[in-house]
Amino acid sequence: MVQPMNPAFLLAELQGGGQIEKIAGTFGVDWSHLMAQIVSFCIVCALLYWWAYQPILKMLAERRRQIAQGLLDTEKIRAELARTETLRHEVMLKANVEATKIIEEAHAAAARVQQDETQRAIAAAEQIVVKAQVAAAQDYERMLNELKREVGRLVIQTTATLTGKILTTEDQRRLADETAKQLPS
Repeated sequence: MVQPMNPAFLLAELQGGGQIEKIAGTFGVDWSHLMAQIVSFCIVCALLYWWAYQPILKMLAERRRQIAQGLLDTEKIRAELARTETLRHEVMLKANVEATKIIEEAHAAAARVQQDETQRAIAAAEQIVVKAQVAAAQDYERMLNELKREVGRLVIQTTATLTGKILTTEDQRRLADETAKQLPS
């Protein structure tokens, strides 16, 4: 039966020169040096634990914390990006609505301006027609007066030629007035 390995048992075996002592002797184990090396190894392990392993563990913990913080920040950035994208979309929708409204207002304003300009053009055309009618009426009156004078002159000349006498200025005026009265206005 194999007995459990505990330090008290090992120490008893070593002192009694048992089986462990024989095996150790076969391999050339010097117990005093082995114990010194074990103590030195434990001291080196403790120093490495406190001066190397603990700082490395702290650095790894800090890196884990930074990575976790980076992941949180990434999630925050994604959430902010999604929110910004939503806001951008809303702003674009509002801008489209405003642009449509402005375009409709511009079309309405253009229609009003076109209507106003059309009315002004119609009024200007009517004024031109009225002025043309007035000018035509004045030209008609002027030409009628000239015609009357010319007919009167021809009547006077014809009368003078037929009667064979020279008409005085008074006779000429009287004949011109009578002729003008007989001509239609």
